[in-house]
Amino acid sequence: MSSHAAPRAARDATSPPGPVLAVDGLSVGYRTGHGTKTAVRNVSFELGPGQVLALVGESGSGKSTIGHAILGLLPVGGRVLSGAVRYQGRTISDLSGDRLRALRGRAISLIPQDPTVSLDPVRRVGPQVEDALRLHTSLDTEARRARVHELFELVGFHHVERRYRQFPHELSGGMRQRVLIAAAVAAEPDVIVADEPTSGLDATVQAQVLDLIDDLRRRSGTAVLLITHDLGVAADRSDLVGVLRDGRLAELAPTASFVRNPRDEYSRHLLDNVPSRLSFTRDRAGRAPSERPEEPAVEVTNLSKHYGGHTAVDDVSFTVPRGRTFSIVGESGSGKSTTARVLTGLTRPTAGQVSVLGTQLGALSTKAFRPLRRDVQIVFQNPYASFDPRFDVLSVVEEPLRSFQPAGSSRRHRRENRDRVAAALEAASLPASFLHRHPRELSGGQRQRVAIARALVLEPKVVVLDEPISALDVSVQAQILELLVTLQSELGLTYVFISHDLAVVRAISDRVAVMRRGRIVEQGDIAQVFERPASPYTAELLGAIAGRRLAHR
Repeated sequence: MSSHAAPRAARDATSPPGPVLAVDGLSVGYRTGHGTKTAVRNVSFELGPGQVLALVGESGSGKSTIGHAILGLLPVGGRVLSGAVRYQGRTISDLSGDRLRALRGRAISLIPQDPTVSLDPVRRVGPQVEDALRLHTSLDTEARRARVHELFELVGFHHVERRYRQFPHELSGGMRQRVLIAAAVAAEPDVIVADEPTSGLDATVQAQVLDLIDDLRRRSGTAVLLITHDLGVAADRSDLVGVLRDGRLAELAPTASFVRNPRDEYSRHLLDNVPSRLSFTRDRAGRAPSERPEEPAVEVTNLSKHYGGHTAVDDVSFTVPRGRTFSIVGESGSGKSTTARVLTGLTRPTAGQVSVLGTQLGALSTKAFRPLRRDVQIVFQNPYASFDPRFDVLSVVEEPLRSFQPAGSSRRHRRENRDRVAAALEAASLPASFLHRHPRELSGGQRQRVAIARALVLEPKVVVLDEPISALDVSVQAQILELLVTLQSELGLTYVFISHDLAVVRAISDRVAVMRRGRIVEQGDIAQVFERPASPYTAELLGAIAGRRLAHR
């Protein structure tokens, strides 16, 4: 413990016995144009010193609203309707702004989800961590800087003065999250609210960040409210699990008993859809008899791609048979998405050969690649960013059809297009009633289905899926994966599946390649790579998968 902050024992000496944090009958609502919408309903739980309570649930279940209510950080229009939040026996949910700000950071602190928006892009990260010390301690300038150095060492940074002076854009996502953790623990709070602290991070970085939070908890007895949609993380890292559904606490139980025997039907539904527990029966249309070589849909030989002096992809080779799923896994910056862009003609290779459906891509101009575009489609991680917000679903899905039709298409073409869009939506398990909705009116899973429908409307043979489910809730992930497997069986599609989530890859793939720093370090059949990894790096990735306890429940 740092000598620069008040010793915890001194602060605890006058604290009453019992939970350090208690939420009692909490209900929270938001003002809308049609009255108050209740987001959290009558939620109660207690958290003792050193305990970790994982609040899990899908988007819109009320997880983050509870965290924000505890911290007094509800957005404009949000308010506590009833119930109370108590810190060490003292009600804090009715405190005024200044009195609550005095507690925030010193007694209860926040690790937010997205460091990109939580850190000031025009300030160096060291002074941003100092802000908490300036507010909650009497340390002078020199002592604050020394304390930040100490905190940066604690969160695993080397060359701490260099880190102190860097701007957020000079750090990786995992490093930025470590800065936020340093800021959250600077004044040695009794409670940390960690709101999706590892969402979007690679498996190894996620494990490092969670290890760090756990180590800090053990060192200081800090209680942690871990808000997450990842049941694997909850199972591995908590003492208690609370399952939220539609703002209500459906279940609250010790983690071990929750994993073994969840009482609530919705809890069982979530656990059954964890990627590590999924398996699909796949009967791919048109697969050649096993005694004959399978026809390749994609052949990549010695592919390299350079951007200036940076090598994004370095001497990569693989083959994808027709009707199969080939996954490429690796951490951020490994070259996965660059490879996907080369396969879809969005980026030209620097060297090597890439053949898709028998056509060599290397020498093709954008215009020459156009005829192949019908047969090779891509589904992106964030479909909303690739939709024109002015378009309804009909126009979004119809766009590829219009691009292959002459200007001023006839009324007959428009009728045919509508029919094909409706058929593509049906294939993606969306009703025709969605045709005139706008993407902003859809959930994340529905938007991803629209993106899949748009990719299918030209009846392609190869679909490249670049992190297509990483931002989705666990049950929606399972639905999209099942949809992809069904479509592959019915249509004989070939998939190149890009992901950093090894549990998802294992559920859907035939073969897998593991990329690191632009190179493939290992590839093979899915069972071989997962059960007998040849590369130490692959073994490290496999060891970082969250939720191993759930796979064997």
